[in-house]
Amino acid sequence: MRDEATSALLSIANEVLDGYVAALGTLDDETANLSPAPGTVNTAFALVKHVHGMSRFWGGSVISGLAFPRDREAEFQAEGTIDDALNLVDEIRSELPAWADNAARHGVLDPSARGTSRTDVADVGPEWILAHMVRELSQHLGHLEVCRDMVLAQD
Repeated sequence: MRDEATSALLSIANEVLDGYVAALGTLDDETANLSPAPGTVNTAFALVKHVHGMSRFWGGSVISGLAFPRDREAEFQAEGTIDDALNLVDEIRSELPAWADNAARHGVLDPSARGTSRTDVADVGPEWILAHMVRELSQHLGHLEVCRDMVLAQD
């Protein structure tokens, strides 16, 4: 049984992930891979690929000890279809509850995991990690929505 804080966190994460689905629903395969300012602003697809990599790193590797490989820089160059992006969002949504449960039961299983630009991975606890993940998901949803608006305004 989940505690109230974990249930609330998962509820908020699901609301944010619903936002990704809604934003992606306004794009097509071409616009998902367009940057409104090439070289300075990420594409919608790259943002989704990045939050997928971020989630798997923090939830899968650090909390759960699953050692997911991550090429953070490649996330920002990634291209794919809307279906690919929606599948990445679905993976986050389906994996996050198990990671949250692992955090509650076991804490942090691999504080030495590599795959982030942060230098304090070994010093943070599971509560911080879960909150950080929701913050990152929320922040990048805002980026995705602005990117989408700018790309669609160019048409």
